[in-house]
Amino acid sequence: MKRENEAASWTAICGVEDIVPNTGVCALLNGEQVAVFRLHDGRDGTDARVFAIGNYDPNSEASVLSRGLVGNLGERIVVASPIYKHHFDLQTGECLEAPENSVPTWPARIEAGKVWVGA
Repeated sequence: MKRENEAASWTAICGVEDIVPNTGVCALLNGEQVAVFRLHDGRDGTDARVFAIGNYDPNSEASVLSRGLVGNLGERIVVASPIYKHHFDLQTGECLEAPENSVPTWPARIEAGKVWVGA
């Protein structure tokens, strides 16, 4: 469900410092809720990565993924939904417990101190 090939333009979501490291925020992008996560690798304050997935959790039928807990399962970087704790891969959108309930992803980047999502 990756939308990277569809990215025709980029939208500034917020300043990178507006997202607490290892957490997410919800943004409205072209009428759709997107969960945007900032991960920090723990070295210094400049090393950050961002990911964007759909905010809607199809398992609980609620828009809550931006409020989930970020972590990893092996090599996979995931967010655990705050309701049923299903894990969603931040790179692919795959729901590890129920792959049929995976969510879309968007390309995301940090540029000039802002978080940008492609849509």
